[in-house]
Formats: sequence, structure tokens, C-alpha cells
Amino acid sequence: MNPLNPLLTSPLRLGVMSLLIKVKSASFKYLKEELDATQGNLSVQLRKLKEAEYITIKKSFEGNYPLTEVEITPYGISAFEDHVKNLKRYLHL
Repeated sequence: MNPLNPLLTSPLRLGVMSLLIKVKSASFKYLKEELDATQGNLSVQLRKLKEAEYITIKKSFEGNYPLTEVEITPYGISAFEDHVKNLKRYLHL
């Protein structure tokens, strides 16, 4: 049996990836609200996913307001799908 992906066993990182699988791209604000996360914790978890190349983060401005967009990468999609397959095998589903 293949081991579970340690990067995706964190509830917040798994939540981020689950949302991004569905919407492909989301703002930091949207992720923060949907996952009921603190700004600091979400920032740390996004950095870990970015370092693993599961997501990209693009910072820009919308008017005078900063806008951070998070997008799942093809590598991130593959890692998430593998994690789900391994989890199903682990649970005998």
C-alpha cells in the first residue's frame, strides 16, 4: 500500500487543495473565509504548498487593494488525485 502524502494530511492544506481542485483558482480572501483559517496560518500552509510546487501564488493590486490569487498546478492536481486514491485504498473503498 502506498503511503499517504504527508503534505496533504494537514487539514488546512488538504482543505486548500480540495477547494482548488474544484475552482482551479481562488483569492486568498476566499480561501481564508471558506476554510475559516487565520491569515497567518493560511499564509504558512500556502507557502508549504507553493514550495512543493502544488500551487502558484500571484500577487497584484485591484485598485488600491492587494490581491493574492492562488492557483493549483498540474503537479498539484496529480499529487491530490494520488493522495485520494491512496486514501481510498487505505480505507478499502
